[in-house]
Amino acid sequence: MSNIPTPHNSAKQGDFAKTVLMPGDPLRAKYIAETYLEQPRQVTAVRNMLGYTGTYKGKEISVMGAGMGMPSIGIYSYELFHFYDVENIIRIGSAGALQDSLHLMDVVIGMGACTDSNYAYQYGLPGTFAPIADYGLLSRAVEIAKKQGTPVAVGNILSSDVFYNLCPDANDKWRSMGVLAVEMEAAALYMNAARAGKKALCMFTISDHIYRPEALSAADRQLGFSKMMEIALELA
Repeated sequence: MSNIPTPHNSAKQGDFAKTVLMPGDPLRAKYIAETYLEQPRQVTAVRNMLGYTGTYKGKEISVMGAGMGMPSIGIYSYELFHFYDVENIIRIGSAGALQDSLHLMDVVIGMGACTDSNYAYQYGLPGTFAPIADYGLLSRAVEIAKKQGTPVAVGNILSSDVFYNLCPDANDKWRSMGVLAVEMEAAALYMNAARAGKKALCMFTISDHIYRPEALSAADRQLGFSKMMEIALELA
């Protein structure tokens, strides 16, 4: 019996390209599809988690929202990898800066994803798994950024289950270990890709700074981030 459509995705077999860009916000997925893709068509809208497929410079690409948090991106990326034959997922999201060297609108690439989540429990591993990006995607993204003249910071990021953390020094501890920024999805995506034998990469635009009073508006987060999007589109 076919696994598709799923309770979370109404797309048919073949509706998704081999590479899917995944912003968290489904409205950002709509914006990317309508702004950058040629002949985009909507392939799913279950729970308003919008997904589209079109072409970019002649190459088929899909874009779909992932929602907030590891449980959400865990569901959507699992289904894309296992049921829709997707090979590459590139997360394009926002993150809060932890290091002084980062500023609003800077682009960060997550080489590794630290986490406070228990997502890896399901694998029954006899130790701690280190979620990392696919090196091929990462190295190509860095080269594309250089060609486009976009500086990028590459390193560890934190995927946290907690947005409003009651532990007052939690960020200080991650910052002291050189972690660049904090977000809420990458570790689950990297683990899903590893388990499925597929490829994943997470790129972020700094939307706020944890240690400085700097933050982008909701509209900027939804419609901005063009430099990161252009790297991802060329990478796909």
